[in-house]
Amino acid sequence: MMWAFFERLLDSSMLSPHGICLLWEPELIWLHVVSDACIAAAYFSIPFALAILVTKRRDLKFGWVYWAFAIFIMACGLTHVLSIYTLWVPVYGIEGIVKAATAVASVMTAGALWPLLPKILTIPSPFELRQVQAALEEEEIKSRDATLLLQQVSDAQRAMRDSMARLTAIVETAVDGVILFDAQDRILLFNPACARLFGYSADEVMGRNVRMLIPEAGAAPDGQGRQFATAGEATGLRKDGSTFPMELSVGQARQDGELIFVGIVHDLTARKLTEQQLQQAQKMETVGQLSGGIAHDFNNLLTVIIGNAEHLSEQLKARPDLRRFADDIAQSGERGAELTQRLLAFSRRQLLQPQTIDCRSLLESMFKLLKRTLREDIEIKTSSGLGTIQAFADRAQLESAVLNLALNAQDAMPAGGHLTLSTELTTLDEDYRVLHPEVAAGAYALISITDDGEGMTPEVARRAFEPFFTTKEVGKGSGLGLSMVYGFAKQSNGHVTIYSEAGLGTTVRLYLPRADAGSSQGELSDSEDAAPRGYETILIAEDDPFVRSSAIRRVEALGYRVVAAVNGKEALQQLRTDPSIDMLFTDIVMPGGMSGWDLADQARRIRPSLPVLFTSGYALETLVEQGQAHAQAIVLTKPYRKIELAQRLREAFAATTVAS
Repeated sequence: MMWAFFERLLDSSMLSPHGICLLWEPELIWLHVVSDACIAAAYFSIPFALAILVTKRRDLKFGWVYWAFAIFIMACGLTHVLSIYTLWVPVYGIEGIVKAATAVASVMTAGALWPLLPKILTIPSPFELRQVQAALEEEEIKSRDATLLLQQVSDAQRAMRDSMARLTAIVETAVDGVILFDAQDRILLFNPACARLFGYSADEVMGRNVRMLIPEAGAAPDGQGRQFATAGEATGLRKDGSTFPMELSVGQARQDGELIFVGIVHDLTARKLTEQQLQQAQKMETVGQLSGGIAHDFNNLLTVIIGNAEHLSEQLKARPDLRRFADDIAQSGERGAELTQRLLAFSRRQLLQPQTIDCRSLLESMFKLLKRTLREDIEIKTSSGLGTIQAFADRAQLESAVLNLALNAQDAMPAGGHLTLSTELTTLDEDYRVLHPEVAAGAYALISITDDGEGMTPEVARRAFEPFFTTKEVGKGSGLGLSMVYGFAKQSNGHVTIYSEAGLGTTVRLYLPRADAGSSQGELSDSEDAAPRGYETILIAEDDPFVRSSAIRRVEALGYRVVAAVNGKEALQQLRTDPSIDMLFTDIVMPGGMSGWDLADQARRIRPSLPVLFTSGYALETLVEQGQAHAQAIVLTKPYRKIELAQRLREAFAATTVAS
């Protein structure tokens, strides 16, 4: 049936062409032809344009609508082509089928378009797109401004962090102490230099009153901290109860509207010691100049007296009784000349003839002289260090100085005793120079004279080198012997020290310039690399504040942690309360009725395996002879260098390890 319908529909044999209807008028036919041809060409071009658009613009929504519209337009164009064809060929069936297909396509396209119309209307118009674009550009500008602002804030924060890091580094590494406290005197900041100065850790003082460190600071009328807002000297109080001189400079500022104070603390211990040493040196220099001038004028008087006495003696040959008086006058003048010669030696105005001296051979020759000179109850011994020990000095004056010191030692041992003459090479380092600023650091030949006599009190030891100062009875001493030794050492560019403790005796050390510039096997290296270091905690017991401060600084420089005590009682208390202490480093003679030996015995009752290092002005051999030490004890002889301190500390640790 369907096939018969299509055969009848496509059969055009019974139909006439469309041109008959137009009466075959050429003008009318060609009008239709041209018009339909133009319409068909226009219709055919539209689908190609749509195809190109959809192909190139993948982002277009509803692309299938464009394709449906393209098919519809193509069908419309085809109907106009068939309208031209049917003017001459009556294929009205095919034309009907094409129009039916076009109708279907148009209905489907129209049917699909209306439901899409709301969605299509939501697509922004060009005006809306321009508005959106303008808004986006404005937001982009704001975003860039916000990004720039954030970058500026980030840069400012980074700069602040860098500034705080630099400020923190400056405060943490400052040599002087830095304390920050508020208007109620509560400590807010406590740098490591303050921790070293006062002995407290930062955690122990934070939030506490700053007057716990500076007790002499008076309270202000309103109880505020502004009484610190001036600079000046003050006294600091350490954790162990000891005090030290310091220079305090305090400034004030405001933080978040609150008044705060920044204190800079500078330790004056070394400067005060230097001032004392300088005052003593100036005093000795003044006394030397005065004594030298007196000696010079007195020598002129003695020249006249001795000359006239000798002339008078020659004139009184016939009167022996009177001539004896003249001879006595001359002899007394000569004794006066000897005294003035010693004054000249103290004032460093004597004529010296320095030469290279072998100190070992000099002591051997002095040993023979002293055996004949000193009493028989004085036992004399000599000892020498390793290597060649040569000094550059006046030999006669050096022999006189050693003899003088030996005679003084004999007077200090009325019941007999031991006299030790020793020599070695040594080095006075910068740490020693801090305590004795008048001494040049460097290598020296050292001659020591040690006795186990009565010893000296600290006051006597301080004045021992002053001219005419003596503790002997009237007529038994001029008080110029040690003065002559002092003047000789200074004039020789050397140095002399006295170490004495009551009941232990005295050691006089004479430092003379070395004659040889090279080093020998007896000389110890004092380089920083050669000094063995450690990390343990060491308890230092020393009563002298200057010596204690120097010892703390030198031990800490070797890497150790230090706990300090001013006497034996305090040292035992520290030992009981601080389990981290690994060694006791104690002076032998301390006030308070407890010596270093007693302290060591009681400390080992608390800690049986505790290493102990003793320090004294005497060598271990001398202390053993006096019954003041055990031969196995480790003793560091004062004054000592950093390398010696470092080695003795490690020896003490090693000895305890071997014993355990």
